[in-house]
Amino acid sequence: MTSNRRLETRELTLLTLYSNCQFSMDVFEFYRKWNVTQKQIAIICGCSIATVGRWFGSPRQVPEFIYMRRLAEMDLIWELWEQIPDELKERLCSR
Repeated sequence: MTSNRRLETRELTLLTLYSNCQFSMDVFEFYRKWNVTQKQIAIICGCSIATVGRWFGSPRQVPEFIYMRRLAEMDLIWELWEQIPDELKERLCSR
């Protein structure tokens, strides 16, 4: 049985950094950059195609921050995958 690790100064500092991080990408910016379908955007974001459709509709519904963060993460992975060390790839995308 493993014990829970105590949060020390390092972890608390990183928690603050992470919680204040505004890492995100606008859905239209992502759509223009990558040749993706709305269905693929839904898969990346973990939401329904109908939800993505509302982001492109009129009136436009603004995606929640978590979805824009997931788009930014996918953009980063697509841009830098070959540069990511194998150990980190395994942790990010373990099966």
